Amino acid sequence: DKRLWTVMVDRVPEPVAFHLYDRPGKKLTKLFTTRPELEGKALASMHPVEIKSRDGLTLVAYLSLPPGTDKDGNGRPDKPLPMVLNVHGGPWARDEFGYHGEYQWLANRGYAVLAVNYRGSSGFGKNFMNAATREFAGKMHDDLIDAVNWAVRENVTTRDKVAIYGGSYGGYATLTGLTFTPEVFACGVDIVGPSNLITLIESFPAYWQPFLEGTWYKRVGDPRNEDDRKMLLSRSPITKIDQLRKPLLIAQCANDPR
Repeated sequence: DKRLWTVMVDRVPEPVAFHLYDRPGKKLTKLFTTRPELEGKALASMHPVEIKSRDGLTLVAYLSLPPGTDKDGNGRPDKPLPMVLNVHGGPWARDEFGYHGEYQWLANRGYAVLAVNYRGSSGFGKNFMNAATREFAGKMHDDLIDAVNWAVRENVTTRDKVAIYGGSYGGYATLTGLTFTPEVFACGVDIVGPSNLITLIESFPAYWQPFLEGTWYKRVGDPRNEDDRKMLLSRSPITKIDQLRKPLLIAQCANDPR
């Protein structure tokens, strides 16, 4: 009968808390926090920002700053910080506003963390999704570079202090960043990122066939087609490994089928 609501409160710089709201009595009672050991600790703030891509798209991003580095509260650090560009996986997924343990961990070590919803990220409409079609290592990567340039312009960081980090597609973006644009990043961390788009797609199990036909072949490329095969290979970081100049840490799982 909707007399009682459970309410989740996520302010970011404190653990997520759950409350019980009595609507007739207009009374809010705290139930629990998800991480009680973090109550009262200094946690990172998160600031939503909009970044313009070079071709005019609006990229919604989230900037997390270490505690004490933004004394005037304007969403920018008082002085430039080393920064981690944290690239989400998918790529048909998205970064969201809210408490994020990984961002907190990095900010706790003194890094600014920028999470950008590059084209193809979900939740921003069909045109934004379609703008990423066959743009692996193309305009999708341009969006990440545009985000780095924005952070440098805004004095969030300096050009020589940017790392790239991510898992799955984020790992692929890391490999792409360090081989296609090695001058941009100081280092990178690739977690389970594919280095070869052809072997990635060809290793998908048979029961993925509907997903392959409806999504991967259309949005990334079809290795059964010779022209697509050449394109996919040209956008595979393994073909540019000779351009790797900066430190790269690779984390790969022993049971990963790909």
